Order: sequence, then C-alpha cells, then structure tokens
Amino acid sequence: MATVVLSIAAAGVLLPFTSGEAVRVEGARRTLAAKLAGDLTEQILRTPFEQIVAGYDGYLETQGGVKDVSGAVFTDSNYAKFSRAASCEYVYMPQESGAANPQFILITVRVYYSGREIATVNRLVSQ
Repeated sequence: MATVVLSIAAAGVLLPFTSGEAVRVEGARRTLAAKLAGDLTEQILRTPFEQIVAGYDGYLETQGGVKDVSGAVFTDSNYAKFSRAASCEYVYMPQESGAANPQFILITVRVYYSGREIATVNRLVSQ
C-alpha cells in the first residue's frame, strides 16, 4: 500500500518537470526559428532593391536544407527539421500613384519546424 501511495506522489512531483522540459525545448526551437528568419531577412536586405523580388519571391529552403550566410547547408542536427520560405512583393502606399514605379517591397520570411510554421518576419523596405 505504501509503495502505491509513494508511486502516485512521485508521479505528481515529476509531472511538472517533464512538461517543463517540453516547454523549454519548444522555446529553444522558436528562438532558433526567429534567428533563422532574421538571418534570411538580413540576407534579402543586402540585395539591391531592384533585384529583391526577382531573387527572393518564392524562395524556399526545404527541410534539412537550411543554409548559413555563406550558402552552406547547416549540418548540425539542431537544424535538420527546419525549413524556410520567403515571398517579396511590390506594394503601393495609399498616397502613391498606381502608375508610378513601386517604392516599397513587403518581405515575408516564414520558418517551419517539421512542416509547422513557428516564426514569421514581415519587413517593409523602400529604395
């Protein structure tokens, strides 16, 4: 009887630790995803304005194919289930004439972990 009571009490004490570990792991994934999104956004921003849409609209790095700043695929197992996608589109501000050349591009970078979106960065850039 004492063993049963002790087992139930031990399970109750250990449960918060196991759920806490899951929260810690998810937090670490989200932190890494935010870094990956920021890195790709910065890479896009270093591109000349007139080449952003042509170079990065529809950009995709598949799961396990996420690249570092030098263009090499990350080999660390922490990056194995991550993927990234970017879209870039010209946008007009309400006060701009629709006939003029667009002065702004909306950059959206999404990071996925095992196919589930976990980070998004939107950035509006101008010439």
